[in-house]
Amino acid sequence: MIYTITLQNCAFFARHGVHDEEEFLGQRFFVDAELDVDAGDALERDSIDDTVNYGIAFSVIEEIVTGRRRYLIEALALDVAKELCRRFPTIRRAKISVRKPNAPVPGVLDYVQVSVEHFA
Repeated sequence: MIYTITLQNCAFFARHGVHDEEEFLGQRFFVDAELDVDAGDALERDSIDDTVNYGIAFSVIEEIVTGRRRYLIEALALDVAKELCRRFPTIRRAKISVRKPNAPVPGVLDYVQVSVEHFA
């Protein structure tokens, strides 16, 4: 059995992007994580030790997003997905979406979003 844990609209201040001003000024990034988890005995045992602790998962996302600069939000999303799968071996699929509201584009838009799926 597989179940899904979703962390929606996690907000962090970071300095990702290809332009120097993006590193200098920084901006908010928003992350969604959809984690498909192998249930094992977790649901029957009703124990936090047998599942993905979403408080820790949030901290992992924060650690990656606020860490070293990435030029591409695609690379950022992949790094988040891979690290979540590494830290939580019961995750079978991590779909990570990163939104960048202040993307440097020649027009008006709400945000740019990239999603990456990583299968463990």
